[in-house]
Amino acid sequence: MDDLIEALRAGHGVALPGADLLLTNAYEVLVAGVMEAKHIGRGVIDGVECEHLAFRNLDTDWQLWVEVGERPIPRQLVITSKTLNSAPQYTLRIKGWKTDVKPAADAFLFAPPAGAQRIEAYALIGLDELPPAAPADGNP
Repeated sequence: MDDLIEALRAGHGVALPGADLLLTNAYEVLVAGVMEAKHIGRGVIDGVECEHLAFRNLDTDWQLWVEVGERPIPRQLVITSKTLNSAPQYTLRIKGWKTDVKPAADAFLFAPPAGAQRIEAYALIGLDELPPAAPADGNP
């Protein structure tokens, strides 16, 4: 998973907000560059009591809600970009983590639907978190 995320981000410019939670060294990556951190208090996400934490980096503010109790797993992540106009936000809500289940050997085999076309990874380079600008004359 680490290699895939790195390849898509660095090699192809895909942002993948929230993918840091899937990295092997998630904690180290998340706290790198943190300039300020605060414990906001407790809150409830989808009926689960959570600790609400807030962090500030140079280019992003992000908040993390972590389940209280024996399973301290992330339940929600909100990332606010400070480098783009209107400060867009990404919200990732985790409904369930299956940490005690080993997936079947074929769980990640891809079976393309009929009519699907294969594209190369470089075709993803044009993907951006913002849609393309509308033409100045207003015509599509």
